Amino acid sequence: MDLAPVYYDVEALRENEFPLSKEFTYLNHASISPLPQRAEKAAHEAITHLANNAFAFWGEQVVPIFNQFLEEGRRYLNASETNEICPITSTSAGLNAVANAIQWREGDQVILCDVEFPSNVYPWLAQERHGVEVKIVPAQHGTLTVELLEREVTSRTRLIAVSAVQFFTGAKANLHALGEFCRQHDILFAVDAIQAIGHMPINVEAMHIDILASGGQKSLMALTGVGLLYVRRSAADKMIPSSIGPNATEDWEFWLHYNPKPLEGAHRFMSGTLNVPGLFTVVESLRLFEELGREHIDAYTTALSTLAIEKLVEKGFTVLTPYASQYHGPIVTFQYATSIEETDAFIQKLAQQNIVVTRHLNAKGEPFIRLSIHCYNNEQDIETFLHSL
Repeated sequence: MDLAPVYYDVEALRENEFPLSKEFTYLNHASISPLPQRAEKAAHEAITHLANNAFAFWGEQVVPIFNQFLEEGRRYLNASETNEICPITSTSAGLNAVANAIQWREGDQVILCDVEFPSNVYPWLAQERHGVEVKIVPAQHGTLTVELLEREVTSRTRLIAVSAVQFFTGAKANLHALGEFCRQHDILFAVDAIQAIGHMPINVEAMHIDILASGGQKSLMALTGVGLLYVRRSAADKMIPSSIGPNATEDWEFWLHYNPKPLEGAHRFMSGTLNVPGLFTVVESLRLFEELGREHIDAYTTALSTLAIEKLVEKGFTVLTPYASQYHGPIVTFQYATSIEETDAFIQKLAQQNIVVTRHLNAKGEPFIRLSIHCYNNEQDIETFLHSL
């Protein structure tokens, strides 16, 4: 197949930002991504400053980088206001904070599909103690679809949760269609974006997304322990956080006022001292993706995934990821062997050749191998992996 047109210089990107590509065929970004060189440099500089006059650094650079984080996140997601953006430590931390802040009514219903990562399941299941029903439906084409919702939604459905790209199947959700459905039925729409935010355009306004969370270490190509939370202002202002950070309240700088009234918007989910090096890496990576163009990254990485799928099918392997390019993102999952031991042995042999992939089990405990691609991978990376088969 012919790859989609490449609108940026992949080889220059590998040379300047991802020198690991000289040594490794790294196809495991859905587990944890390497940092771009600019993000690594920014983190090192932040740590160096924190090791010296940390207080001066806080005022001179940390406050500005926090504001840049908010503005970059707002612009990147097309949010209306910077106070709809909040730093978080992880996807699960963000979704738990929101899930525990929604004022649930007994009998409310949450719908999600059966291939979600636990970070987008457990926060909602925890609400069963408030009388919430969590309906987990079988995935269609590897994810949640409007067709499924039309069959499952009831008058009690309060929230729909989905991953923009599923971690296991690699299926890409139609966020526009799902968001439109939720808006028409006055249902909150929550998105786990950790496998998608650095790959595909996400427009929270056009997609009618009310809640979006992403840790930094996967498609966002930032440090662990940092991430981004979006909550639509109209939704956030109706939420009452169950935990209160010292910087999440009105007049928070007046430490001895003890006023627990939450800040407006998503800032009510601030949880205390910031992960400073992490903030720098998020800002730098967002800027890199903007330079490359998310539409270009999406077209390119999807084309690489499609190439991998076609070659794997030609070789007779069972591919779990949807074949059609409009239904998958940068993740390809296939079955190499039926036994965990044989699969693990193969992955170890790959590691000895500096080819990095991972193994996942389906609900039945059957082993699959997952490839996950990012902006700097190239066709040779795919061919190198395929040759190992």
